Parts: sequence; C-alpha cells; structure tokens
Amino acid sequence: MATALATETRVGDNQELSLKVEFTGGLEMLFSDQREHAINIPAVSEGKPVTAAFLIDHLCKNTMKDSRKELFVLDGHIRPGILVLINDADWELEGEEEYELQNGDSILFVSTLHGG
Repeated sequence: MATALATETRVGDNQELSLKVEFTGGLEMLFSDQREHAINIPAVSEGKPVTAAFLIDHLCKNTMKDSRKELFVLDGHIRPGILVLINDADWELEGEEEYELQNGDSILFVSTLHGG
C-alpha cells in the first residue's frame, strides 16, 4: 500500500493544492503570530495554474489578520526587503511571482529589515 506525502485534494470538481507557508523575521506578527501555516488553495484560477502572485493575494485576503498589509506587500508586490524561498531556493531562480505553485510546495517569507 503506497501513501502520498502531499496529494491534491478535490473539493467538488475543483482541485486544491496543499502548501506549507512560513513567516519569519517579524512577518509572523502580521499572521496572528503564527510562524507556520498549512494552506489549501485552488490549483487553477481563471483557467490557469495558480502562481506565487495568487498565493500572496490569497494570504493577504484570507490569512493575514493584521491591517498593516503594506508591511508585506507594496503596490501589489512583495515588499522590498522580504526574501522569499520556494522549496529552499530563492524565488528569483524560480520566476518570482510567475512561479506556478505545485502541490506540497514550501514557501518561506523572511523579513530582512529590522528596526534598531
């Protein structure tokens, strides 16, 4: 009997992706002081595979409880000074916001800016 570590789940006729999302460097305070989140999102939006940009929008609308969204996004994009890793690789190597998310992906957001 084989088991899958991460599987696409079906909700009605819609497929969902299961993702692990982490926030560090102070970003967790924007997400209910919770560092790790298990997120399920649709696999397809508007007929296309979902991207990192879709995830960022989803996080802002559905996961972020803090009203200070500008600490995470600026003009609809990840704020400068936030490092994003997709499966332990810099997202710049993966296409940044255009990266098509895969089931089981691990996304880490790290703020590199700190007050002092």
